[in-house]
Amino acid sequence: MDESARPADRLSAVPPTSAEDLMALVAKGDERAFERLYDQLAGPVYGLVRRIVRDPAQSEEVAQEVLVELWKTATRYSPGKGSVLNWAMTLAHRRAVDRVRSARASTERERKATFEAARGRPFDEVAESVATRLERSQVRRCLKTLTELQRESVLLAYYQGYTYREVADVLETPQGTVKTRLRDGLIRLRDCLGVMA
Repeated sequence: MDESARPADRLSAVPPTSAEDLMALVAKGDERAFERLYDQLAGPVYGLVRRIVRDPAQSEEVAQEVLVELWKTATRYSPGKGSVLNWAMTLAHRRAVDRVRSARASTERERKATFEAARGRPFDEVAESVATRLERSQVRRCLKTLTELQRESVLLAYYQGYTYREVADVLETPQGTVKTRLRDGLIRLRDCLGVMA
């Protein structure tokens, strides 16, 4: 075989390395492409999930769920709507937030059940209703202390479930600006509500 042909053969045999090219192969059921895509995305996905969920074991579980979801839904990926990394990170953010909300709800249910069992009497729905209304009123009051831009960003991200990118798209504002508004707004809310950092 001619030595000069070998490098060209090697170059033509190099499989695609971009996440978008790999996702196109994954959508066709290519397991080896998924392995390579997994290697590219596992670190960033786990990192994002870990920042939200905090618990390492739970974070690994959520990251794994996200990557399995990518495999199962690869045919739904549309390059025109953003990169594979952004899509994966959006899925990861949503899954992580869902896990945190679920854990909080579960903890709250256990706390209430334990409290009521210890007291030996039915849960006081009137007191809970009043406390909930007071908390809502305090949050509404504190939201009014934010600038209009901070309030819009916080409401979209935390009350309507938008990602940073989606908030930036809705407000037609750069993502970095949205992140700064959210951070500043959350700091103001924390201070107003008297929550310890």
